[in-house]
Amino acid sequence: MRHPSDNGFTERRNAAADAKRQLLAKFASAPKPTDPEMQEKLAAREAAGRAREARRAEREALKAAEHERVLAEAAALAAAAEAEERAEAEARQAEIANRVSRVVADEAARKAERDRRYAARKARRA
Repeated sequence: MRHPSDNGFTERRNAAADAKRQLLAKFASAPKPTDPEMQEKLAAREAAGRAREARRAEREALKAAEHERVLAEAAALAAAAEAEERAEAEARQAEIANRVSRVVADEAARKAERDRRYAARKARRA
């Protein structure tokens, strides 16, 4: 059943129009980008951004320097380990060469002793 005195639709339309007018008024009264206060806020925001960027660049430079230091330290440790390994290998080679020369010298001494005994035996028989 219809109620001709029901103004619900009209009231809703009027309320929506009022809300739209209030919203437009709010945006119209908002400070413009050319407003000195807005210019100050924008400048402050830009200065904070520049400072943040400078701090980030400084942090990255410190990280890069630390990374370079760590790499140099690792390279020095690797070089020292390689030199130590090379020295140990040379010492092993020298020990092997020394052992071989001692074995050869002992073998020569045994052969000389055997030859001397053989010569002495021949001298006794002759």
